[in-house]
Amino acid sequence: MEDPTTDKLTVEQARAVLAAQPFAQHVGTEITEFEGGAATLVIDVGPEHAQQFGFVHGGVMAYLADNALTFAAGSALGPNVLTGGFTVTYLRPARGGRLRAHATVTDATRRQAVTRCEIYCDSDGSSTICAVAQGTVRVVERALPTNGSREP
Repeated sequence: MEDPTTDKLTVEQARAVLAAQPFAQHVGTEITEFEGGAATLVIDVGPEHAQQFGFVHGGVMAYLADNALTFAAGSALGPNVLTGGFTVTYLRPARGGRLRAHATVTDATRRQAVTRCEIYCDSDGSSTICAVAQGTVRVVERALPTNGSREP
């Protein structure tokens, strides 16, 4: 069996992985950094990302943290990774502008990485931290098919 940790992704390949995620396309996610145990993902905030008070919905920020944590780990562990779990702490609401999630690998073994993420709302030339997250990402033997089946 091939060691999955030897397969390193380029930023172009990471962008292709992101483009293959229908939900990422739905919310408008872009990857702007991917290398050396770090990844940055951004979303231009629109009205469709809001909750009832006009702030960015917490689910959008949690999704962004989850993906940024996993992409950061993937830059260190290779392409066959899945989130093992994560926590997010909301510090202040985000409204308008652009959400930017920057994640880094805190520590990694051959099979898993602990990652940390900060989510900022960039608007009108300023940047405000809105949430922080930490997670564990694990190497998997192979990814499941996209049709939802467990069969190859």
